[in-house]
Amino acid sequence: MRLAPVEFLPPVASRRRAYLLAAAALAGGIGPRALAQGDAANALDGPNMPYAAFDRAPFERIEVAGSTLRVVFGEGTFELPRARILTYVRQSARSVGAYFGRFPADDTRLLILGTDSPGRSVRSGTAFGYRGAAIKLVLARSVTAGDLDRDWILVHEMTHLALPSVPRRHHWIEEGIATYVEPLARAQSGVLDAAPIWADMLKGMPLGLPQAGDRGLDNTPTWGRTYWGGALFCLLADVTLRERSANAKGLQHALRAILAHGNMETDSALEPLLRIGDAAVGVPVLSELYREMGANPYPVDLDALWRRLGVRPDGQTVQFDDAAPLAAVRRALTAPFAG
Repeated sequence: MRLAPVEFLPPVASRRRAYLLAAAALAGGIGPRALAQGDAANALDGPNMPYAAFDRAPFERIEVAGSTLRVVFGEGTFELPRARILTYVRQSARSVGAYFGRFPADDTRLLILGTDSPGRSVRSGTAFGYRGAAIKLVLARSVTAGDLDRDWILVHEMTHLALPSVPRRHHWIEEGIATYVEPLARAQSGVLDAAPIWADMLKGMPLGLPQAGDRGLDNTPTWGRTYWGGALFCLLADVTLRERSANAKGLQHALRAILAHGNMETDSALEPLLRIGDAAVGVPVLSELYREMGANPYPVDLDALWRRLGVRPDGQTVQFDDAAPLAAVRRALTAPFAG
C-alpha cells in the first residue's frame, strides 16, 4: 500500500527533557561538580547537563558503527577499573546500534558520575538532545561487573536518542519506545534471554491498561500509562504489523525509518513520525492505533494476547507454547534483525 508523502519538521533546538525528571540524575544527593580538577564551570546548561564544562574535559572515545561516544568521568573513582565500565558502555551502544541499524546519534556525550549514597548500583540515567545528544549516568562507586551486565538503564537512555522530540502530551511514546525496545535490543545482541523479557511483560503490561476515569494516552500522564501504556502501544503495534505482513515487517522496521529522518536532536509532531513508520512497513498500523489509543481509553485483553503469542506464566518465569498461533511472531521479536 502506498501512503501519502509526509512532511518532516526541520531540526530545531530540541525541547526534549526540559520538563522531565531533572532531579532523577542527581538522585542520591549528587550535586553539580566540576568535570576536571580546577574547572570553575559548574553552571549547568539547561536541565542538569553541563555541556560547556563537558566539552573542555578529557574524555574516552568509543567508536560504534561509525558513531562516536565521548565518555567523561566525573571526579572520584570507582572500585571497578574504568576500562570495565567502558566495556559496559560499548556493549550497551552495540545493542542499541544493532536494533536500529546504527547508533542513533553521530556524536554523543556520556557523563558518568559516582555516588556513595545508598541505593541501586546503576542509580539513574537521563538523556538530552537540546545541544547535541547527551546522556548523564549515575553509578554507585561500588558498582560491580555483575551489576553492569544486568543493567537496563543505559540501553533505555540510549534508545531515547533514536526518536525525535515530540510535544509533551506525547511523552508516553518516548518512554514507551524506550521501555519496550530496551530488552528486545539486548536480546537481539545476545546479552539477554527471551524468558525474562516476557516474564517482565506479563508483570508490567497490565500497569499500562486504562484505569477508571482515564482518557487516552495523550491525556493520562500517570507513571503506569506513560511507561507501560506506551510500551503496550508498541507491543500491540509490533504484533499487528507482523500479523498484517506475514511476519515480514514489525515495529523495528518502522523505528529504523523514523530514525533515518531524525533523532532526539530534532523536533517533530507525532503524526508525521507515525506516517513515516507506516510508509516503511506498507500498512498504516501506527496511525490507526494512535487514533484508537491517543484520545480514548483502549481496553486490551492481555490474557488473550499472551495465549496467542504462546506465553504462559510459570512462577517467576514463563513457559512458551510453540504451537500458539503467533508463536513465530513472538520468536521474531527477540531474534536478530532479519531485514
